Amino acid sequence: MATLARRFIKVVLFVGLFVLSVRYVHTYPLPMPESQLSVWLSVSNRMGIRDPDDLYIPVMILIEVIVTIFLYAAIVKLWRHFWTKRRGTIVPGREE
Repeated sequence: MATLARRFIKVVLFVGLFVLSVRYVHTYPLPMPESQLSVWLSVSNRMGIRDPDDLYIPVMILIEVIVTIFLYAAIVKLWRHFWTKRRGTIVPGREE
């Protein structure tokens, strides 16, 4: 049962970090400068995409997922570090 609770907490942590990433990692509500807009337009035209937003949205979601993965990994690593320091033991599977 404890394993299920740990997995659930990890999933909730990841989803929460993703929601925060979606909220704070973006260029909206600031308007895009003309140079950035022209880059998005030229890249989308090269890829055969008519609307630059059809490229922008998946790219931003990918960036947000990457940010979430890095934050999640850092939090888990810090948690393990402080937990082992507090308990004075080694986490199973992490013999150092």
